[in-house]
Amino acid sequence: MKRKQLGNSNFTISAIGLGGMPMSLSSRPPESQSIAVIHRALDLGVTLIDTADSYCQDESDKHHNEHLIAKALQEYSGDVRAVTVATKGGLMRPQGAWTRNGNPHHLRKTIRESFEALGGKEPIDLWQYHSPDPAYTIEAALAPAKEAVEAGMIRFIGVSNFSVEQIKRARDTVEIVSVQNQYNPWHRQPESDGVLEYCETEKLTFFPWSPLGGSRRVTSLQDMPAIAKLAEEKNVSVYCIVLAWLIAQSPCIVPIPGATKVSSVEDSVRALEVKLTDEELQQIAVS
Repeated sequence: MKRKQLGNSNFTISAIGLGGMPMSLSSRPPESQSIAVIHRALDLGVTLIDTADSYCQDESDKHHNEHLIAKALQEYSGDVRAVTVATKGGLMRPQGAWTRNGNPHHLRKTIRESFEALGGKEPIDLWQYHSPDPAYTIEAALAPAKEAVEAGMIRFIGVSNFSVEQIKRARDTVEIVSVQNQYNPWHRQPESDGVLEYCETEKLTFFPWSPLGGSRRVTSLQDMPAIAKLAEEKNVSVYCIVLAWLIAQSPCIVPIPGATKVSSVEDSVRALEVKLTDEELQQIAVS
């Protein structure tokens, strides 16, 4: 498995990760199935698992995905010392909705809960502020994360759903190693808003969330002629083509596709073997 440096840190992560979100929403699979998926990802060399305190059904179910990942790692028969778990805080799930909460008191509490959910012994590898809450300054919202680094509960800090200006403000407060924004064939804002270029220039890792378009759009990939044609020519899935396209956009990109089936994680890893020419990348760009 190819590895990449995590931002400017001395940590390395696999060139493709595993997104844990679909394992914990209302349509979640049986726990045993999710653990099998995580174990298969580890077998294949995936060492980055992305999660969040809000990957759950509602507030009564908070931290479900973190507990699940911790259990899977504990039960894995292999060596997990190289595994990086990246979690997030700052979103709430009232009655299953998604709302922002950048209140420093809340973030301080949820960081502690995430730390405990993930084992409570080693620092959280990467904690990310999930989405900036306009009710609180970025500086105030990131203060608890800075405190947690000093207290040994967090190793590295990242941000999510941030603009370039917001990333700069965050970096004036704490050291940032990563940015996680939406990026897929339908949502290509990082190409035009400067975030992707900024991450590449500043050597920050960029995690594209919803890389395959999410549950509502993933099935539409087959209807995109250029992607479908390339998938047929290269004898791979349309999902492999999209992930390979994302990886080719910048050396700082590490996709984190979600999975609830072993076959899905196996397919995602195959994307690292797919090579796209400049002409093929252009075909996708204009599709």
